[in-house]
Parts: sequence; C-alpha cells; structure tokens
Amino acid sequence: MTDEDETMWPPAVWARQFQEASEQAVERQTEFAQQLFNNGAGPSSLPEMAASTMGTATFKTRVQSGGRISIPDAEREALDIEEGDIVQTVVIPVKRNRDES
Repeated sequence: MTDEDETMWPPAVWARQFQEASEQAVERQTEFAQQLFNNGAGPSSLPEMAASTMGTATFKTRVQSGGRISIPDAEREALDIEEGDIVQTVVIPVKRNRDES
C-alpha cells in the first residue's frame, strides 16, 4: 500500500484494487484468446473452451427493466447453467448510454 492508499476511504481503496485486478484479468483473458486463435481455435469454440478450462465466462450484456441482466445462450450452454441455478456475478460498468439532459 502507498501513502495515498492510507489517506483514502477504505471502500475507495478496495474499489480501486478491484478495478486493477479486473483489468489484469481482462489482459490475461485477451492473451488466452490470442493463444487459442494462434493455435487454430475459431471464435465459435471460445465460450466452450473457456468454460471447460476455467469454469467461468466473461461477457457484456445490457441491463434490462427491473435491473435484469441475461447470460447469453453460448455461455449458459458451456457452463451448463439452467433456470433456477444459482450463479455468482461481478458487475463492472463498461459503457453508459444515457442522454445528458
């Protein structure tokens, strides 16, 4: 931890560390995908391969009415997720499409 960390509000420190960890995870996932493509795996096989090797999936989705989000079909199939299953979710806003009025 740096001196700056000690003066920050603890939840803000945690949030910054979580953001950094998330960015590192994205970098590793990108490297993994590049290695797959370089070894002849196509984009259509990526969700299944990622799920079988890591047990996780990373995807973008829109927030729907009532705060609902959807897990895409390919990820549900690759992870064998069915209606009623309990999953753990980490939400990181990517882009906001809001009119600035």
